[in-house]
Formats: sequence, C-alpha cells, structure tokens
Amino acid sequence: MSDPHRHHHHDEHPGRHHHSPAGRWRRVTHRLAHRLTPHSHESADKLDSALESSARGLRALWVSLAVLGATALAQAAVVMLSGSVALLGDTVHNTADALTAVPLGVAFLLGRRAATRRFTYGYGRAEDLASVVIVLTIAASAVLAAWTAVDRLLDPRPVTHVPAVAVAALVGFAGNEWVARHRIRVGREIGSAALVADGLHARTDGYTSLAVLLGAGGAALGRQLADPIVGLAITAAIVLVLRDAAREVFRRLMDAVDPALVDRAERVLSEIPGVRGVGELRLRWIGHRLRAEVALVVDGEATVREAHRIAVAAEHALLHAVPRLTAALVHADPAPSPGEADPHLALAHHACA
Repeated sequence: MSDPHRHHHHDEHPGRHHHSPAGRWRRVTHRLAHRLTPHSHESADKLDSALESSARGLRALWVSLAVLGATALAQAAVVMLSGSVALLGDTVHNTADALTAVPLGVAFLLGRRAATRRFTYGYGRAEDLASVVIVLTIAASAVLAAWTAVDRLLDPRPVTHVPAVAVAALVGFAGNEWVARHRIRVGREIGSAALVADGLHARTDGYTSLAVLLGAGGAALGRQLADPIVGLAITAAIVLVLRDAAREVFRRLMDAVDPALVDRAERVLSEIPGVRGVGELRLRWIGHRLRAEVALVVDGEATVREAHRIAVAAEHALLHAVPRLTAALVHADPAPSPGEADPHLALAHHACA
C-alpha cells in the first residue's frame, strides 16, 4: 500500500500508459516533459490547486456580495419613494441573498485550515454545512413569496410610482441573474456544490424581481390581482429551483460522484504497467476537493518495493487524470495463487451487514 503521496499537476497531463508504438512514444515524451517542467511534490505545493480554488470561491462571493448590496440599496431608495410592499419584500429578499455569502465565505476559509488529529480529513465539509443553510434559505424564500402572494390576493393594494418600481425590479433581476451566473460558473469550475446552490438561490431572487415587474405592469393596467397571481407562479418556479439545489446538496452529503469520474479512474488504473486488476474504487468529495481510495491486484510474486512502485504510479496517474483530485490512497493486493486462501477472510466478520 502506498503512503498518501499527493502530487499536484495540471489536468492536461493524461497520465495514461499505452503499449502501442505511438503509445510508447507518447509515454516517453510525457516523461521527458514531466522531468523538464518545473514543479514540486513537496507538501507545501500539494495544496496549491485546492487553495487557489478556495480563493476563487471567496472572490466570487465578495464580488457577488458587492453587486447584490448595490442592488438592494438601489431598490431600497425606490421603496422609500413608492411605498411598494412587493418591492420591499424583494429588497429584503436580495439583502438576505447577499448575506448568504457570509456562511459560505466562512466555510471556504475553514476549508483552507490544515487537518488536525481530531479533524483528520480537514474542514472541507464546512462547505456542505453551508450548502444546507443555503437550501433552507431558498425554502424560506419560497414560503415568503407564497405568503406575500396570498396576502395580496386577500388584501389587494395599489402600487404608486409604477415606472420607478418597474426600473427597480429590472435592476433586481439583472443584479441577481449576473450573480447567479457568476456563482454557478465558478462553483462548477472549482467543484463547489455550495456555491452552485448559492447561485441557484440568487436566480430565485431574480425571479421574484420579475414578479414585481409583472405585478407593477398589471397594476398600471388597473389589474391589482396581477401582482399576487404572478407571485404564486414565481413561487412555483422557486420550488423547482429548490428541488434541483436540494438534490445536488443531498448527493454531495451522501458522497455521490459523477459515474464518469469512476469510469475514467478505472480506465487509467487498468493501463498502469503491473496492474492485473482494479478492485474496490471509491471517490468522495470533501468540500470542493476529491479523495480516492483504491485496491489494485498485482503479481503475487512481486516484492514489497515493486508493489509500492506500482501503487505510487497508480496514484500519480489518478492525480493527472481525475480533475480536482488532491489525494489517493492505493492498496496493492497480490493476485491469488491456486489453492491459496483469501487473506481477507479474517476481515469478513467485520464487514457491515
């Protein structure tokens, strides 16, 4: 079994081995480039990519906080002018969305802390806790939108300064949609389900801003019930976004990964010289970083050093091939000999039922 040697490389290195003449040539050129390219395997450099991902996440949060803060301030000025209750609710909604950057920012900062003897895997799971808070916030947004719409149905009220309210609603939608796209894009690039969920939350707030716009348009035409009816429709849209965000967060909490990543890892491992088979393979997210655990079958007559060399080569190839993988623990099992008892039988009674 290899020690957890973690290697940081760029994803463009394929980390695969081919046995055709063209494959051997690619392997030679890859090794030559690998030796000539300045890079380090020291522990201080292994987390560079993960730390940069956290830094990008933090930048996305602070930029979106500034954009949503400015949006909320602009809407608040119109609220004071028009007295629009719908716009007031949207302003409060946008302010709450901006403030969700705080727990997620704390989670990113915690995730950068080194592992301890108590938290041996580090603090990356703080992102998952923050994503739960974000999903609950989206749910509260749906409840607030529904309550406001029903209240307007039961007690219709006229809207004054309709043009200003319409402009403020457009500003709210534009600000939220920009923030949503930015958060979702960065979140997917760094593998942060929490940041993606926060982006989806911003998108729901954009929908509520459109509801204010459509409601104001209906009020301008003398149709006061237009505002609450549109509000109910937007509530339904928020529930759909909530479903998608909750599903993504649930999968992350249950250690789900894209099956394509597992297929890629198995394919890469099977091409490592000396690997006779790929046994158990597990991938899991810890925040926006991936870890792997794998059992390989090697020649039963291989020495300990040779088995260790194969395990390290396998770990190295995985770090090249699987995006955002920061650590892999590889165990080498000897291929069974005829009549030999399975050495793992002693562990069978410890297996979970």
